[in-house]
Amino acid sequence: MILKGNARGGAKDLALHLEKEENDHVEVYELRGFASDNLMGALNEIYALSRGTKCRQFMYSLSLNPPETERVSTADFVDAIERCEKKLGLDSQARAIVFHEKEGRRHAHAVWSRIDISEMKAVQLSYDRKKLKAVSCELFLEHGWQMPPGLVKDSERDPLNFNLEEWQQAKRTGQSAKDIKAAIQNAWAISDNRASFTHALEERGFKLARGDKAPFLAVDHHGEVYSIPRMVPNVKTRDVRERLGDENALPSVGEVTAQYAGEMAAAMQRHKAELQRAGHVELAELKEDKERLVMRQRTEREAFLKAQRERQEQEAVERQARFKKGLGGLWDRLRGEHKRIREHNEREAEVAALRDSDEKDNLIFAQLAQRRMLKQRVLAFKDHYTEQRRELDTDRARFETMRRTALEHKRDEFRKARANSPQRKTRRSCNRGPEPEL
Repeated sequence: MILKGNARGGAKDLALHLEKEENDHVEVYELRGFASDNLMGALNEIYALSRGTKCRQFMYSLSLNPPETERVSTADFVDAIERCEKKLGLDSQARAIVFHEKEGRRHAHAVWSRIDISEMKAVQLSYDRKKLKAVSCELFLEHGWQMPPGLVKDSERDPLNFNLEEWQQAKRTGQSAKDIKAAIQNAWAISDNRASFTHALEERGFKLARGDKAPFLAVDHHGEVYSIPRMVPNVKTRDVRERLGDENALPSVGEVTAQYAGEMAAAMQRHKAELQRAGHVELAELKEDKERLVMRQRTEREAFLKAQRERQEQEAVERQARFKKGLGGLWDRLRGEHKRIREHNEREAEVAALRDSDEKDNLIFAQLAQRRMLKQRVLAFKDHYTEQRRELDTDRARFETMRRTALEHKRDEFRKARANSPQRKTRRSCNRGPEPEL
């Protein structure tokens, strides 16, 4: 059970925080040592007492978080709270206990007054975190829970101590060479000119381009290039030229890559928007499922607690009916029968209280299991959504990089061609002015 505590002020803020409606269920379990019967009034009493001292952090607030999948009874929570207050020296102080249930997880909060009424000064809290850590370790060992690494070794709390998987430098097509060759061969077989071949290639995820060494190339959306004569059996470069025409009329690989990359980046953006729309719909449905579940659980719990109170009242009436009235009652007192009945009633009431607590815990455990199932659905959806969005963002960034690289390469080629053009050399020589006389 993870224990986190700190001294603090702000009675009103803490009371509002502990009773806020964002939790599925909130139960003010105990108010010990207070005149008020509600949490806000109880914490304001602590504040009123602190006004007689110089203490500003007049409360000690503790949160108790057990492992999410463990069945922790109310008695176990109370036992942990009492261990903590004894360790901290708060066992004689006024105390409030509040239970929260949210996202299929049950945890507790305990708040103590630090103001010692007899001496009107604050209880000293030295090394409180170290003491809470010791109690936490005891609870994990006693209950057989798997202890978090952070309790064993403080340095393991650092989230940077986990291993990261290496990213691949390039994301390949995922298609086999056989599939790629078959697609290009099929496009060649059903076409008889450049227009039809270009259309057939684009339907199969390729664009036609010219290369420096190989004149006729097919380029896929990953920027990979494939020589058409090599992909199509028994076809030479001159055969391709006869069907498609002069290769100089085709766009270069850089131009096709830049065009493809821009189109794919835009497609990734569309996919991302579509994913976001679908995600909003799914999240709205999950939120409605959660609200219906919480309302149903609250109704069930109210009905259960009402039935328990009615049974407790009925049992109290039955126990009280065992005492005789009038002379019979007086005679029972004289012969000790009244005392025997009273002791029997007290034992019976104690057993009934334990029974009621166990029944309430079983209901809570069942509802927590239902809530955890819904939470798993939400987490699975969020993981899947996040992974899809990450992949789309990665692909879009990769295509943007491809586009920029292709455009820069094309720009460099243009500069080189312009610098090496005969016209530019002639223009430079003409602008030099007259030759000096010797």
